[in-house]
Formats: sequence, structure tokens, C-alpha cells
Amino acid sequence: MNIEEYNYDLPPHLIAQTPLKNRSDSKLLVMDKKSGKLKEDVFKNIIDYLNPEDILVLNDTKVIPARLIGEKTDTHAVIELLLLKNIEGDTWECLSRPQKRLHVGTIISFGNGELKAEVTEKKDEGIVIVKLLYEGILMEILERLGTMPLPPYIHEKLSDQSRYQTVYAKNIGSAAAPTAGLHFTKELLEQIKAKGVTLVYVTLHVGLGTFRPVEVTDITKHHMHSEYYVLTKEAADTLNNAKGKIYAVGTTSTRVLETVRHKYDKFMPCSGNTDIFIYPGFEFKAIDGLITNFHLPKSTLLMLVSALSTKENILNAYDYAIKHNFKFFSFGDAMFIK
Repeated sequence: MNIEEYNYDLPPHLIAQTPLKNRSDSKLLVMDKKSGKLKEDVFKNIIDYLNPEDILVLNDTKVIPARLIGEKTDTHAVIELLLLKNIEGDTWECLSRPQKRLHVGTIISFGNGELKAEVTEKKDEGIVIVKLLYEGILMEILERLGTMPLPPYIHEKLSDQSRYQTVYAKNIGSAAAPTAGLHFTKELLEQIKAKGVTLVYVTLHVGLGTFRPVEVTDITKHHMHSEYYVLTKEAADTLNNAKGKIYAVGTTSTRVLETVRHKYDKFMPCSGNTDIFIYPGFEFKAIDGLITNFHLPKSTLLMLVSALSTKENILNAYDYAIKHNFKFFSFGDAMFIK
């Protein structure tokens, strides 16, 4: 369980910097999770691998313009906040930079004071708790002052902010997009439904847990930050009555389904926070397969997909993808592990 076992070398030019003009034109690498056998295709043909009565589970979270650049009201030092999680009311958990300039009581001003954040608590790893101070509707203010929190490996400016949202995004609350879903168009989803595949929506607000790097050598010592999820009664009933296979779109949908099945041994309508960490040795109880992107070296997401197949199969697939010019990470190409 050494972290280095989940490392691989990726040429920088294979990190997708911008989304494709047409979402479903991405490449698709289909992998048999047992044998590791690979097949190359195009994402719009995902419909060919789905059967009537199968269920496709999608995360309908919506990314907020969570990245804010402001300044301290006393020294005017520039501060960056990334809103991670709404704790209660106007109290938020944030990732701050540079945290060393912040203290309890510090006030950060954004947009000529239209929005202010008062630090109420400092934690480890750059985390601060703040109380937001403003007049009006917060989401409207964030639309004006905030930007999409693109990952640090994306250096291009995103001209169309909606391209970092899935076409079915609905429930506001994420600090990052559930990127496996970025490949779907509304037309493709309609075609999938017309084939007899049922679409089920769950919510997991993506926060620090999904993209925080593993900083321990023994991965079993890594602790995931918790993220808020919702599974509705309608979704639970549909999943419990599944006649075909259950395929999760993205690691976030997977974490919701496995959290609930492991807690209740069936799908139950519920909501709460999950810090489930899925790595090889994990017993999957909820899903039969997974549509996902290509993940960062040494990441918890790479460990999750390895758990669904094997580490050897996944790293072999990644090696194939590199040799065949697949694009990696958020705006990159897709895998279907089935």
C-alpha cells in the first residue's frame, strides 16, 4: 500500500487545457475490469455499451464560482479564498493562500467591499473557517466576484464558464466539477434514455476530499475530508429495484452509492457527510462499473479505480492511453470500466 505504487509518468502535453468543442467527441477507452482487455472508441458511442434496464447514476451537483481574490482590510495584502463547504448559514470552510497572513479576526474584502470574509478559525493544511458578510443574495454576488476554481494544472483561461459544469448540474455547492459527467450532451442523454437505460441523479458536493493530495507513504493512513451527499427516495427506490447493471458516472457518484450501501446494506434515502476512502481491497456493494476520467498520479481517485479492477490493469490502461495520445484529467478523455 505504498503511495509510489500509484505513480506514473505523464508527458505534460497530454494534460488537456481546454474542453473540446463538442463534449461527446472525447476519446473513450473501454476496459474489462476482470481481464483488463482494452478497446478504443469515441465517447458518443458509450450508448453501445449500455443495455436496456441498466441504470446510469450521475452527480447533479453544480459548481459555484468559488475562487475569490481579495485583500486584507488592514494591510491590503492579497488573499485567495476557495470556498469548499457551507457549514451553516454564512459560515464556510475555505482553502486560503497564503494562510500565514491570516489570523482569527482578520477581515478580507472582495469587490470594493461588496463581500467580506471574517476569519473565525484557523485549521491545518491551509484551511480556515470564515463568516461571509454581505447584503443581497450570495450566489449572485459570487457570480460577479468569483471565478470557476479550475485545477492548478489547467493554465488556459476558460472562456465559457459553463464548460466546467455538466449539462445536468442542478444543486449548487461544489468547489470542483464531477468531471466524468462533462462528456455528456443533452442529446446523448436523451438517446441513452430512449434505449431503455434509466438515469438516476445523486448529489455529492465536491470539496477538499476529492482533490487533496495523499501526503503519507502508507495510503491506508490517509484521511479523506468529508463531503456532503444526498440520495433521494426516488433514486433509492429505483436502485433497489434495478434489473440491469448499475453504472456510476464519476468517482463522486460511486462514493455516494458505496457509502449508503455499506451503511445500510441497501439503498436508503438519506443525506449527510461521507469521508469514504476506496482503495484496493475494498468490497464494492453498489456499482457494476464506472465511467471516469484519467486521474492524477498518486491520487485517491486513481486508487478508487484500481480497487474496481486491479492496480496492474489500471496502470496498463494508462500506459496504453499515453502511447495513444489520450488527454488526461478534468478536460481530458474518458474510461469506461465495466
